[in-house]
Amino acid sequence: MLQELFSTLRVVALPTKTNFRGINIREIAILKGEYGWGEFSPFLEYGYEECAPWLSSAIEAATQPRPQIYRNSVSVNGTIPALDKPSDIERIVSSFPGVQTFKVKVGENLAQDIARLAKVKALRPHARLRIDVNGNWDVATAVLNLRAIYENIGPLEYVEQPCATIEELRELKEKLQLDIPIAGDEVLRKASDPFEVDLRGAVDILMLKVQPLGGIARAHKLAQHHKLPVVVSSALESAVGINYGLLLAASFPEMNFDCGLGTGSLLNANVADLAITNGEIAISDFEPDFNALEVAPERFEWWKNRVMKTAELLA
Repeated sequence: MLQELFSTLRVVALPTKTNFRGINIREIAILKGEYGWGEFSPFLEYGYEECAPWLSSAIEAATQPRPQIYRNSVSVNGTIPALDKPSDIERIVSSFPGVQTFKVKVGENLAQDIARLAKVKALRPHARLRIDVNGNWDVATAVLNLRAIYENIGPLEYVEQPCATIEELRELKEKLQLDIPIAGDEVLRKASDPFEVDLRGAVDILMLKVQPLGGIARAHKLAQHHKLPVVVSSALESAVGINYGLLLAASFPEMNFDCGLGTGSLLNANVADLAITNGEIAISDFEPDFNALEVAPERFEWWKNRVMKTAELLA
């Protein structure tokens, strides 16, 4: 069955509107099964073991029935990369019409982080703000920077992964003495066994990303296991991967956070248009439009080999 599935493989290169995590071109592999298209798009530097859950998600999307959903559209946040030019920030903010929450990338330079947050707040004064540090701070730096951001910007909805480890996050919660919830991302999805991670006293909100966590069914099992409020986010995917993330978000009876699934607005081209309307994206059933986006033959072979090598780990 997998060989037949893998024979449908297509690979596209999607240019970004701005540098995002050092990426200007996002390469995406997708494949088609009985239930539609699934996406496999681990970042290029990931080894086969880290790629395995991403492939499990793609196979699930292509070969399994869709879950029960509780809504047909999902409220999303805007995502602001680590930009410093006010005109760039304004351009990105304007690409998220009607959005009521913005996640701002921070962590490298406090003064620039505060200026970036202040610009977003000036452009959307009534929007909620959350920040993503990607684990770049130690505890002392996190305490100092979060207090400075709180004093200069005001309350945050949450801070995502301020420190890298569970132990650091637990220590941060003890020392911070500010009402800023902590969302855990890398601490879960990069764990060798995310079911074994003890999040108690360290994390308040669980960040779910459908591909890195191995698909919708496994993401639900993790949410049930850890018993924390959840928010769903993307991994800079194509419309295929985003649509599967929307399904994950819609499959929870309650979703109390705007989800980080609006990252298609950061791409200059895509295989489908998932428009943000009044701050929401509708779940849709579409056929990808490859529109001259497919990669050169040598890059296709690289991705095909990556799929096959990763699949060996799932056997």
